[in-house]
Amino acid sequence: MRVIIERSALLKALGHVTSVVERRNTIPILANVLIETGKGVIRLRATDLDIEVIETVKAEVATAGRTTVQALMIFDIVRKLPDGSQVELAREDDGARLSVTSGPARFSLQVLPPDDFPDLSKEDTTHCFSMPAKDLRRLIEKSRFAISTEETRYYLNGIYLHESDGKPKALRAVATDGHRLAQVDVALPKGAKGMPGVIVPRKTVAELHKLAEESADEVEISLSAAKIRFVIGDMVLTSKLIDGTFPDYQRVIPQGNDKLLQVSNAQFASAVDRVSTLSSDKGRAVKLQIDEGKLTLSVNNPDSGSATEELPVDYDNDAIEIGFNARYLLDISNQLESDTARFMLSDPGSPTMVRDDEDESALYVLMPMRV
Repeated sequence: MRVIIERSALLKALGHVTSVVERRNTIPILANVLIETGKGVIRLRATDLDIEVIETVKAEVATAGRTTVQALMIFDIVRKLPDGSQVELAREDDGARLSVTSGPARFSLQVLPPDDFPDLSKEDTTHCFSMPAKDLRRLIEKSRFAISTEETRYYLNGIYLHESDGKPKALRAVATDGHRLAQVDVALPKGAKGMPGVIVPRKTVAELHKLAEESADEVEISLSAAKIRFVIGDMVLTSKLIDGTFPDYQRVIPQGNDKLLQVSNAQFASAVDRVSTLSSDKGRAVKLQIDEGKLTLSVNNPDSGSATEELPVDYDNDAIEIGFNARYLLDISNQLESDTARFMLSDPGSPTMVRDDEDESALYVLMPMRV
């Protein structure tokens, strides 16, 4: 194998694929990236056995072939080469090493047999559809903050992607950690009708967000019983799905919350951020005292002191006192696109629903805290 490729193109592709490589591996081949040639291209492939990323890059292929080389090592080498330089990758005569040459710099790297490299992409798909990359980014950005990090409830460690029950039908992303819930809808893509509900793992969501962020194109999504595949331009991300049942999230979305509070989202977020400076690291509890036309935010921490701040609001219902985790309030506030945050409350012990004043396709649910 002998190929010549522009340094920036190789670096960008290596950055994409090596992001899934774990730094500590008990299986040596998983620390490597598979490099194989095609017609005028090379394909780079990396995996951790749960996620696989493949990227195809244009290159001058002098001699066809394939090999594997330590992923983070070659990424670091290419990163340190001069901008605008050409990089030559060539198998050495003994076949046990790969030479990386650029100008006067030459590196000789150990390789492992390419036939030992695992392949996650071999599986028939049952559903295939395309959607704009911006819609996929929206589903991820507005829901991923609520993904659980508690490993015991593994079925909450991802985004539940499924077809909604409502009319018109939508492609819906839901995430929850038991304390808050995010639900976001986009138009149901052609071909997604009847798709099974799938749980896309947290690490996959993070990798997918990075790849989709750089693309303005359509994303092709394919589903099988145990895997999901995303094709974004020259990149292919394949991931195992979480094998579990997502809970019936509709049961926690309140239906009868009749106390409507409307407040400037920017003012509210700033006030929560300020008063929570004194909250304890463990609970981060902030109390909301809501009365006609007025919201008072307060924190009382025996170890550090107390803080209060008052805001004008649109509210004309019975007075209510309710507590929330400040970080959860700020996470939801960051998702709202409109100037006004809309809180629908019931009582101090019941979940509160938060909606974007200008976007009915997203909703958030927040469980209260005792304060």
